[in-house]
This record gives sequence, structure tokens and C-alpha cells, in this order.
Amino acid sequence: MTDWRRAATLSRTFLATATGAALVVGCGAIPGGSGGPGDTLTVMTFAPEGTKATNMPGMTAMAKAYERWVNSKGGINGRKLRVLTCNERNTPAGAADCARKAISEKAIAVVGSYSQHGRAFMAPLEAEGIPFIGGYGVSSEEFQSPLSYPVNGGQPVLLAGAGHQLGRACGQVSIVRPDTLAGDSMPVLLNAGLKANKAPEASDIRAAEDTADFSASAREALADTAGASGASAKEKDKEKGCVTAVLGERTETFFDAFRRAAAEKQRTPQISSVLGSVSQALVNRTGGKESPFEGAYLTSWYPVSNDPLWDPMRKVIAEHSFGDDGVDPDDSGAQTTWIAYTVLEEVVKRFKDGEDITARKVARVLNQSEKIRTGGLTPDLSWRYQDMRAVAGFPRIVNGQVTFQIVRSGRLVAQPGEESMDMTPTLEQAPRAA
Repeated sequence: MTDWRRAATLSRTFLATATGAALVVGCGAIPGGSGGPGDTLTVMTFAPEGTKATNMPGMTAMAKAYERWVNSKGGINGRKLRVLTCNERNTPAGAADCARKAISEKAIAVVGSYSQHGRAFMAPLEAEGIPFIGGYGVSSEEFQSPLSYPVNGGQPVLLAGAGHQLGRACGQVSIVRPDTLAGDSMPVLLNAGLKANKAPEASDIRAAEDTADFSASAREALADTAGASGASAKEKDKEKGCVTAVLGERTETFFDAFRRAAAEKQRTPQISSVLGSVSQALVNRTGGKESPFEGAYLTSWYPVSNDPLWDPMRKVIAEHSFGDDGVDPDDSGAQTTWIAYTVLEEVVKRFKDGEDITARKVARVLNQSEKIRTGGLTPDLSWRYQDMRAVAGFPRIVNGQVTFQIVRSGRLVAQPGEESMDMTPTLEQAPRAA
């Protein structure tokens, strides 16, 4: 990491510390919840539900299932866990409201949450010293704030991984993404992976986040991946055009329009996406073995959903979700929340018996602790200063690992010939994307 990046990171850390000190002096007490032995630890999980764009009900549902499970076995080191949930509504106001609720309820952490509006929720949390553990990774602030502790590399590593995956198979790539602030960084990140494989930059196709008509975007993507004419037989495979869409729940709607456009032109470009936009549940819902996503490429943070490493989570869902349809063990939001709460539990266990637990103390343990294990679902995690990586715009990335998957016979399986890969070196060479 260069000297100026170290200085910038230290500056942000010192600012957060100074802000906390001022609050202690002004109010006479450290904000945030606390918990001695036998006390209740309050945390929050927020995510959008019932909106016209991306919805992540599996995150809050998984949080409540975890709460019931951990309390059924006596809590965490004798401390009962109280999980608050909040509908973020996919708006800056909704994200800020959830953060303020966490503050008013004296939460010691926000855990396993989803929001594109990082500025709206991180600023209030930073002012009160409340750590943000294991967000989904769609806002740049999650990889910039000294009080954010991501468990995966978020959209940056997924997109760089998708570029690597497609750069080895495609002559030309088009990316269809939301016309939002979060979406603006997507082509830059995808191109980093493409460049590493000496592939040309992708065509950037924007779509309104809440649109229901992707016909124009589909035609544009199809035209941009027409492929080079006159390619030699040896280059046939590399000539193939590829289309990747990263539109959350709208990804299915886009590919429906794209299939119709491709059928009219009698073409079959390779399709692809990333975890969260395409899932096993989506493949099941659209026909399983007969799904139009058969053969699609997918980049993920985690092992495939039928890996035995997920068995503990599946057991908790089966026994403690009480028929909640929002909890799907194949859902990336539920998986991320499970890992985030695993981190929280390990952090709480590192407090001494009888010690009060506050938001600021949780952040201090996270900043100073040795690596935290997540049952093999991620590399061991640590957010100490020496663990930060020199990724421009995303200095809080500590886990850049991705896995490469493909839909085969209706199941997401590991892509043959592709091992999991750390995309951090690729991102370190990319221009600033946020």
C-alpha cells in the first residue's frame, strides 16, 4: 500500500476516533448498546423489501432465524441476542431511517445488511461509533469507512471476477447495468478483469433501475456482441459475443427480453451474471434443467450452495425459520447474513467475562483481533491495518476471493477448469472506480 493511501486510511480512522471522543465528553457516556453477563445485546439487520427494484427479504429473515437459534442455546456467552430488522426501501431516506433506529435502540452493531445508499447510513453510524459488519457490498462506503467490516469483496470482486471469466471465453462483452451511482463503477471493475485476460473493454449499456421494459437494452446488447466477421476457425470460440447483466431482481426480466431478441436474429450469445442477480432459486423458478439460464456463467463469493460447508446454516433455517418463505439457503443475501452473524458471535466471545459490550468496544476488537474463522465459507477474516489492501476506492477489502460457476442440468456447479481466485491483485491494477 502506498504512503498516501496509508495516510488517507489513518486520517479517516483518527477522524472517527476524535468524533467518538467528542461524543463521550459531550454526553458523558459512550453511545451504543452494552451488555454485561446475562444482559441483552441489541443489533440490527436492514434490507429493502416490497420495492420496485432489488429486494432482499432473505437477509432480515435469516437474521431472525439466527436470533432464535442462538438464544435457544443460551445466547452468546450467556448474553441474549436481540435482532431488530428494518425495511431500507431502496431509498436514501429509508437507509438513514434504519441507521437512526439502530442508534435510538442502542445497537452494538449493524449486521448483514443491504443498501446501495452507503452515504445515507454510514454517516449516522460513524457518528455514534456503531460498526457495520458484513454488508452485502453494493455501496462503495462499505469498502471505505473505518467502521465497515465487509466479509466479502462485494460487487467489485464479483465484477472483476466476471471479467476474468468472460475474458477467457468471449470476443466482445456487453454489460447491462442500472443507471445509478452504484452502477457507474460496474463497467470499470468488469473491464479490469477483461484487461487481465487481454480482452477488449465491454460495451456499457445503462438501464433505468425500476424499468419493466428492457427491449431496447436487449437489442443494443445483441448488436454490440455481434462478433468479428472473418474470424478464423481457430478463433471461433473466442469470437463468441457475451452479455452479462447485473440488475438484481430485474436480471430475469432483462434476459427474457434478450432471449426474444436473440431468437429473432437466430443468435445464441453466451449469457452471464453475478451472485445476487442470478441464483439457484431463479434457475429453479424458470424451469430447472429446462431453464433459459442453462449454460450461463456466474461469479460468486462463496462455495456452491450444495457444498456441505453450508449444512450448519441449512439446519438453523430448517429448525428456526418457522416456515418463513423469505429464508432460502441458496440465497446470497441469507448466506452473507449467516457469515456476518458468525463474525459477530466470534467477536462477542472474545470479550472477558463480566465485561460490558458497547458498539465502540466491538469496533475496537474487530480492529485489533487475530483472524476470525467462518467455517470455511470465506478465508479467515481480519480487519487490522496490516490486512487492508491497496485497491483504489475500496481500501477495506480484506477478502477478494471469488468462485466461478456455471448452470449445468439446472444446478449451479463449479465451472470445470476454474479454481477459486483472489481478485485483489486485479483490482489493485484497476483505475479508481468510486
